[in-house]
Amino acid sequence: MKNLQDLRIFIETARLGSLSACARHLDLSPAVVSAAVKRLEAEIETVLFVRSTRRLRLTSKGEQYLKHCRDAVAILDNAYAGLHDNDAELTGTIRLSASSDLGRNLILPWLDDFIDIHPKVTVQLHMSDSYVDLYGQQIDLALRYGAPKDSSLVALPIVLNNRPILCASKEYLNKIDKDIGIPTMPEDLSQHNCLRLGHDEKYLSEWTFEKAGKTKRVAVDGNRRSKDGDVVRRWAVAGKGIALKSQLDIAGDLKAGRLIEVELDGWQVANYPLYLICPERRLIDPLFNAVKEYLIERVEQVLR
Repeated sequence: MKNLQDLRIFIETARLGSLSACARHLDLSPAVVSAAVKRLEAEIETVLFVRSTRRLRLTSKGEQYLKHCRDAVAILDNAYAGLHDNDAELTGTIRLSASSDLGRNLILPWLDDFIDIHPKVTVQLHMSDSYVDLYGQQIDLALRYGAPKDSSLVALPIVLNNRPILCASKEYLNKIDKDIGIPTMPEDLSQHNCLRLGHDEKYLSEWTFEKAGKTKRVAVDGNRRSKDGDVVRRWAVAGKGIALKSQLDIAGDLKAGRLIEVELDGWQVANYPLYLICPERRLIDPLFNAVKEYLIERVEQVLR
């Protein structure tokens, strides 16, 4: 078995891109860090880094080996943590990012309840509908709809059977002109005020529906659009138009009657699963697992 400390030094050196930075981070001397990397390279008979006077980068085999090292160290850390999960009260900081709608209306009160149960835990909550760089910002976890495109991220499902729902308030539906009527097919949406959500620099101009293996893409437009999902939800509740919202985000509004699902003859939008994302497996510790299980339980209660 490879020296576990050498593996940790290799992982941190790769993450920080510098032997000296790794030494500072782990409170070791640069000589110890350099010796550990050389020892590991000699043991596996592979060059892991290409070195220059200013830069350090992984070789192709180093990149391949890094993934396995991360998984191996995470498994050992989780095994150790599992032995001690019940030995002490949960402590630590949850640095979590969530979309504005989900964050304000569900995650915020849920985290308050979680802290009441685990008073030694602190929370740092970041809410934004823009893409959050988990590597560049001080955020350890993110709740995101849809599987991440970056395969290096660790994605654990919170709910898979969540889907976007076409919805509007009774007020909006009651004031629709009789000549137009309540939409019953996707193409009918072109005659309605559709509340459009934007991400980064774009606003969604098409909504895609599926039925029996067929797909329909419908161009939508309206007099209101926002890059904040909660704003779009509030407009829908206020009777300003038709919105396409995650079932999870509007479950409370549907139950209370503030919003009504607009059904389109069996046409639906594809599932919109929610994942808990973290940049590295080594961040999966007892606190992470407790948060994950708690979120799964609360989401199931909402969608039940």
